[in-house]
Amino acid sequence: MVFRVAKSNKPQQTVAAVVVTFNRLEKLKTVLASLEAQTRLPEQLIIVNNASTDDTAAYLADYERDFKLKNKVQLTIVTLPENAGGAGGFSTGMRKGYELGADFVWIFDDDGYPQPDALAKLVDGFNAAVQELGPDVPYACSMVKYIDGNISEMNNPIPTWDWGRLQAKGHNNLVLVTSCSFVSVLIPRWVMEAYGLPYKEYFIWFDDAEYTLRITRACPGVEVLDSVVLHDMGVNKGVNFSMIDEKNEWKFAYGVRNQASYRLHHEGKPKYLIFCAMVIREMRRGGVAKPLRRKMIKQMIEAIHFDPQVDFPQVAQQQ
Repeated sequence: MVFRVAKSNKPQQTVAAVVVTFNRLEKLKTVLASLEAQTRLPEQLIIVNNASTDDTAAYLADYERDFKLKNKVQLTIVTLPENAGGAGGFSTGMRKGYELGADFVWIFDDDGYPQPDALAKLVDGFNAAVQELGPDVPYACSMVKYIDGNISEMNNPIPTWDWGRLQAKGHNNLVLVTSCSFVSVLIPRWVMEAYGLPYKEYFIWFDDAEYTLRITRACPGVEVLDSVVLHDMGVNKGVNFSMIDEKNEWKFAYGVRNQASYRLHHEGKPKYLIFCAMVIREMRRGGVAKPLRRKMIKQMIEAIHFDPQVDFPQVAQQQ
């Protein structure tokens, strides 16, 4: 059983915004400008530099020195000694937010641009959901759009069967969801204490799906439709295993390993076998080169012995 105190009744809820970046300096600048323009500023801003090899470190040193919001927002820059991937970066940033005492962490990528009232709407939507559903609400996520205003094809949350339950009660901006991406998610402190942090070992891909599925065991999350973040991801299209090629196979390899591991160790052998069969079928239908197919099959086998354990922020991190 999970015990918690609902944070929504506190007169002042503190939010730590967590940005993870790697070699996307120009986009990072846009993200930071978007954060500075929020109608509801976060109390803390945590920037995790994932061992970037461009000019990010020098820029962040200047940004810290000249930080415009220093009287309103506490800035913390964490520079990792090596690239830990999105999963490792988010785990680090969330832990830091917890250590700073934040009531919520608000996590998003370095190519996601929150619109001016994104955080204000996200906090309001979370609190409204808590008022209706109780203190078990584990997160609130934003509506993610592509930079042209269309929906972001690869960032659609998965709705529950009763997705309109809050809308039936007059909350037309709230949809119940079971999982979402890390483009913009507000996570309360008690969730990190009860369910831990994302698996840093995943490195990239499926870390967001696994984590948001993990924390919805007692209650679904909510998508706040009027909290909008633009995702500057280059091409607005979803992904599937028929699209594997020489350029992206390194990323798909993590995706196959991580999802196969989740199916096996958290859902059972039948789900694992079904997933593996689906990947093989999609690769065959997509005409994926045989050497790349063999690489993905090796990742399925590696998943058998790949079973990360949960890190909890209230427990000191082992060196």
